[in-house]
Amino acid sequence: MTLRRKLLVATAAPALLLAAIPAAAHAASGQPGAARTAIAGDAVPSLGAHAVRTGSVASNDRISVAVSLTPRDAQGLAAFVKQVSDPSSATYGHYLTTSQFAAEYGRTSAEVKQVTDYLAAQGLKVGTVHSGNLLVDATGTAAQVRKAFGTSLSTYRDGSTGSTFYSNDAAPSLPSSIASLVGDVSGLNSQAKLHHQPTTLANPSASPHNGPGGGYTPAQIKGGYNVSGTYTGSGQKVALLEFDGFKQSNITSYDSHYSLSSTAPTVTKVDGGSGSLGDGEVEVELDIEVLNAVAPAANVTVFEGPNSDAGEVDTYQAIVDSGIPVTSISWGAAESQRTASNISAVDAVFEQGAAEGLGFFAASGDSGSDDAGTGGTSVDYPASDPYVTGVGGTTLTVTSANAWSKETAWSGGGGGKSSTFAIPSWQTPVQKTQGGGKRQVPDVAALANPSPGVSIYTEGTWAQVGGTSAAAPEWAAFAALYNQQAAAAGKARLGFANPALYAANGTGFHDVTSGSNGAYSSATGWDFTTGWGSYNAATLATKLLSQ
Repeated sequence: MTLRRKLLVATAAPALLLAAIPAAAHAASGQPGAARTAIAGDAVPSLGAHAVRTGSVASNDRISVAVSLTPRDAQGLAAFVKQVSDPSSATYGHYLTTSQFAAEYGRTSAEVKQVTDYLAAQGLKVGTVHSGNLLVDATGTAAQVRKAFGTSLSTYRDGSTGSTFYSNDAAPSLPSSIASLVGDVSGLNSQAKLHHQPTTLANPSASPHNGPGGGYTPAQIKGGYNVSGTYTGSGQKVALLEFDGFKQSNITSYDSHYSLSSTAPTVTKVDGGSGSLGDGEVEVELDIEVLNAVAPAANVTVFEGPNSDAGEVDTYQAIVDSGIPVTSISWGAAESQRTASNISAVDAVFEQGAAEGLGFFAASGDSGSDDAGTGGTSVDYPASDPYVTGVGGTTLTVTSANAWSKETAWSGGGGGKSSTFAIPSWQTPVQKTQGGGKRQVPDVAALANPSPGVSIYTEGTWAQVGGTSAAAPEWAAFAALYNQQAAAAGKARLGFANPALYAANGTGFHDVTSGSNGAYSSATGWDFTTGWGSYNAATLATKLLSQ
């Protein structure tokens, strides 16, 4: 699947835009026969090949949608992000504020009003217009959604899993007068469920240096990655994207056992939150506890949203709206399991975040080089997004003194080439023939193998847990530690990390040269299994501060 973002460069003067509103409003009023334009790439691929239609969505069922707008001056935005993230650029670190981003690249108030007026005219209740003027939330009945977006909604049963979901039967459409402003309508299907459940060993084998239930302790993780006790993440903020909840009592037990002084995380519920506590609890508690292990003084905010495409877009946007500089992401799905326009919508949020100096670290998946499980090669999204740092997995060995000893690629660590994104300019110096000119994953890596795994307290007991969903918060914690050092030195925070990490050209990394994730093997320098490798916190921070 190839991503094509529909872009419109605004060239008209504001007065002309305002003058166009009455004509647009007439078309947006639902007049019969008004010309409509389909939103390409906004239908579930190969729906009939793997699912059976079971009926129609009831007309009075409530549906929430997130309408993503295309940015103004998309080429200018991409160029700005490239410069502001490049350590060799004079504008490095001069990030935009939210209001500056909206003024430069968001849709104008008049254009947003065109879209919201249309939605309201179809009976939908318009909710939040998010920062940046590129995302609009709305809710309504299935009947109103059908009318607004020109597509029927049907219920389906998945032929392989037996799960049920609903989906738009065709690409949504909008009046041609506003269709050029819209890149995606999320919420028209409930098929996609993001995952990245960590692996928990049922019968761990503890050693004298491991946690009470097996797995590495905070001292072993910090020692292995040369994290100095001087830097604790003090004064820094980290966000976690989650689609489930947690119990603070488990976090408190973990912190108390290891004598960590971490404050309880703040919870922000997006679109009503994730619902009742489910089987993702282990994931959420893993993320929090790993952050506390490496950066115990950082302030953590857990963003809990519904596990749906609309919930995903809204939760990422809520994180960008918050301005929190570092985000860890442990949930994802193969690129082929998403619609092209959904990827485009999420990518646009990441791009806004990069322009505003926000960094995202995402797990690369736990299925090796075959993330989709189809027998070929595929990568996980959002780790494959060009504005995200994809984090692969390793097997870390530490000495009895908790120092780094050796590291190999974990067989489950995701990696390979994107089928959606072209290789970005900062990655071309390490372009591989196997990459075929596409974005290469991962960028970096860290401890993920469940053996030894990390020691956490979850669901009322100690556990030995692994997966790249442990590696992502390990790297987010490093970013918090670095931002603390950068603030003390009067330097810019790390922001979107990849251009600076690639400019380091291997300095400050443990280069992983052995192991395989299936189709790919480790090698000297950057590779498809572990990227540049894991971090040596002290030396990598020194290198980044000197760039």
